[in-house]
Amino acid sequence: MAPAASRTHHHRSLALVVLALVAAATATVAGAQLSSEDYYDASCPAALLTIRSAVAAAVLLDRRMGASLLRLHFHDCFVQGCDASVLLDDAGGFTGEKGAGPNAGSLRGFDVIDNAKMLLELLCPQTVSCADILAVAARDAVEQLGGPSWTVPLGRRDATTASASLANSDLPGPTSNLNGLLNAFSNKGLSTTDMVALSGAHTVGRAQCRNFRARIYNDTDIDATFAASLRASCPAQAGSSSDGALEPLDGTSPDAFDNDYFGNLLSQRGLLHSDQALFGGGATDGLVRAYASDAGRWGSDFAAAMVRMASIGPLTGTDGEIRVNCRRVN
Repeated sequence: MAPAASRTHHHRSLALVVLALVAAATATVAGAQLSSEDYYDASCPAALLTIRSAVAAAVLLDRRMGASLLRLHFHDCFVQGCDASVLLDDAGGFTGEKGAGPNAGSLRGFDVIDNAKMLLELLCPQTVSCADILAVAARDAVEQLGGPSWTVPLGRRDATTASASLANSDLPGPTSNLNGLLNAFSNKGLSTTDMVALSGAHTVGRAQCRNFRARIYNDTDIDATFAASLRASCPAQAGSSSDGALEPLDGTSPDAFDNDYFGNLLSQRGLLHSDQALFGGGATDGLVRAYASDAGRWGSDFAAAMVRMASIGPLTGTDGEIRVNCRRVN
């Protein structure tokens, strides 16, 4: 048997090795996480102000752009994670997400992100990722429309590929039922509360006739007067020039970020089938009622859900890259 002093030295050495391994493992885990909002304070101090200014100018010119920027971030995060893959144009090695079913002809805001990126490249070249610009722009857009604010964790890096097939399979569509919505959000690690709160983003924005035609002609859980008012601009015949006709997702206050969306659902005035699916005798009825009567609760839950959504599968550390141009890989 080894002397006591030798055994003590061995145990201490073993303990130090274990501590070192634990520290290394902790560092690895931490490296995969996002950082605080002061991430660019040293490397690009004006980063957040630059993004905020670009968003404010865009929303001032077009209130609808606020909803478009929020949707752009959502459509990014649900495909491959929050990695700015949605911004990539088609390239030799992949077909981008812009032409996928849920995005083609409806996704907007690319120019606003380009403008912010151009300014940031002048200020601090290849420092601020396109993925972080999307996340911050979504928050700033909601603020511009009168909605809640939240702290955006930063440190995302940009993907070097995109996936049209994942965009087609992972993004919930306008005809989704409640189970489909719950599954789509659960697959991304988001809860029922997150799903309902985030659906409230439809308090702003517009939808095309092609996406609510079946609802206003076929659904039974719709206010008759509401349906009739929509049929004038959205005829039953598909393929007509009216397919792209726009109607507000929240007809009560189309460009105000408030809880009227949920009140509309109580009155069976949800524009999309997937909107009204949240209130129709299912498991989410209680949340819809709560949000309709308490704007503060919805705003708080929405902000928390946005932080969680913006943390879906980010690329950090040495993964991915910092694109110079958000539309193509370096």
